[in-house]
Parts: sequence; C-alpha cells; structure tokens
Amino acid sequence: MLGEHLGTLSGPTSMKALPAVGGFPTCETTVDGTTGTLVGAEVVCFATYSATMRADGSFYGECPNAGVLMTADGVATFRATGTGSPTEDGGMSFKGVVYFEPSAPSLAALAGVAVVYDWIVDPEGNATWDLWEWK
Repeated sequence: MLGEHLGTLSGPTSMKALPAVGGFPTCETTVDGTTGTLVGAEVVCFATYSATMRADGSFYGECPNAGVLMTADGVATFRATGTGSPTEDGGMSFKGVVYFEPSAPSLAALAGVAVVYDWIVDPEGNATWDLWEWK
C-alpha cells in the first residue's frame, strides 16, 4: 500500500549514450545537485544511473548504489531500480523503488524503508523526483 509522501526533489540532469546492450540503446543519466525536501530535511542529490531499452520500447534502469543525498547534518547513499518510457513531449517517466542507507540523523527515518518513486524528466532535462513510503 502506498504510504506517506516523503518528499520531492527537482533540478537538472544530463544524459549520454553508453554502449548498446543486446542491440538496444543504453543511456547514462547524471543528477548533479537536484534539491528538495525529504522526510523534512533539505537535501541535495547527486547520482548516476543507466537505463537500457527493452524489446517493447520501455526502459529498465538502475542506480547501483551510486546515489548520494547531502544534508546539513550528514549524508545518505541510495540504490534504485525502475522501469520507464518516453513521454509524448520527448521526456521520460520512470517508476520504481529506492533504498536509502542514511548516516545523517535527519534522514534516519529512511533506514530499512522501501520507498517508491515517480521520476519525471522533461524534454529539456529537468527532473522531478517524488517519493512515497511503501507500506
């Protein structure tokens, strides 16, 4: 069951092509300083993830423990997986699950919690990341 909305981050991303996997395109996206609030804490996010197109035209992506949240009182790392597809306007939309490993006291509520998300990127590369607790 979808639980409490935990926060929203937003900001610019950049993308580059990686070697194809099984003949399908793979892209790497870098998040370089998106900002927002998560469990009441102001955060800055840095991450790198890759996504590969599948035969049906959708994408599967992973951030394999390559994400960092920074707060005034410390950090959290995270890993995420998700599936997505291009939007009609030329952006991308992903939905998935993220797991945080916080050392910052302000992010302690994220420890041991499965968090589901919507990751929407507009055609100009601006992303919005909405996160909810999965109960």
